[in-house]
Amino acid sequence: MNFDLSEEQLLIQTTAREFAKKELAANAEALDQGKGRETFLANLSSLAELGFMGLNVDPNYGGTGAGTVAFSLAITELARACASTAVTVSVTNMVAEVIQSVASEEQKQTYLPKICGGEYPAAGFCLTEPGAGSDPSSMRTSAVKDGDEWVLNGSKAYITSGEYAGVFVVWAVTDKEAKRGKGISCFLVERETPGLEVGPAEEKMGQKGSATNPVYFDNCRIPASALMGELNRGYQVALGELAGGRIGVGSLALGIGLAAMDYAKDYAKEREQFGQPIANFQALQWMLADRYTELEAARLLIMQAAALKEAGRDFAPQASMGKLYATEAANRACYDGVQILGGHGYNREYPLERFARDVRITSIYEGTSEIQRMIISRGLLAS
Repeated sequence: MNFDLSEEQLLIQTTAREFAKKELAANAEALDQGKGRETFLANLSSLAELGFMGLNVDPNYGGTGAGTVAFSLAITELARACASTAVTVSVTNMVAEVIQSVASEEQKQTYLPKICGGEYPAAGFCLTEPGAGSDPSSMRTSAVKDGDEWVLNGSKAYITSGEYAGVFVVWAVTDKEAKRGKGISCFLVERETPGLEVGPAEEKMGQKGSATNPVYFDNCRIPASALMGELNRGYQVALGELAGGRIGVGSLALGIGLAAMDYAKDYAKEREQFGQPIANFQALQWMLADRYTELEAARLLIMQAAALKEAGRDFAPQASMGKLYATEAANRACYDGVQILGGHGYNREYPLERFARDVRITSIYEGTSEIQRMIISRGLLAS
């Protein structure tokens, strides 16, 4: 088994790390305070120019074509500096991948270059609804055929980059008589389409630079050509893309956890109590050892899932395992980081309290830890 990265993967990892340190880290605190949005958008544009908005998209459509492993490496490095930027890049890549996977050739040619090239600052994945979160099959947003158009009505909730997205992939019920999850289709809807309204950003605990908005559809008319993939087969598309998205969230959590541990480790070597650095105390040494070990295990789980996906093999169980373990391990790392800093860890003057708030959502979005355990156990019991 070869754990070495290719030259291209190493280049992408290094480029992401350097860009994150130079451009993202300085703006992360400002974003957390509700500032720095212009810099945030400028950074997204720069990341598109560097090829980070279509890492697993064919170069014929403006993507990088570097694969899922490279995508995971990039998201981890970006998240070490700014989780808000990392999640925006991750979801935009996810939207680009679903378009590449199931869209028509005309749709690919129309939208992928705009996403990958940065003409659209981001793209939106409209699946979750106020009453359909962990169970998206219970969605109520509908699409009714009217001549050569579809008419969308309903609402979506917690849509990452809602106010920045140039295009949305939207799931809606197209056959109300079908069995649950069988009559759902997906559509491509442009941001400026009449009848589509993006609501005010949610006031969140963390990742505040990433806009999370409700999206409303009120007799929103879209052309028949906006249907993406097969009619009434959209739910299967959503499930497949969520599995891929879990690699992104696991990678993001890993980056935050590593940032927290690295800061806590350096602090422990400098902070003195009882006449010596607190790094000399076994309690802290074991805390660091346990958390770094868990984060390394998380990295390997995520890399396994990414490598399987890149090879075209079934990767969903490994993606759930990686997402579950990485997000839980990263939460522990951030809270232990706060503990190592003591009172300073609770103070906004230090980044640990931001890391602790930013990491919390990773065990919730793209499928909660409880949902991941259901997916994993279902697979185990079926074998």
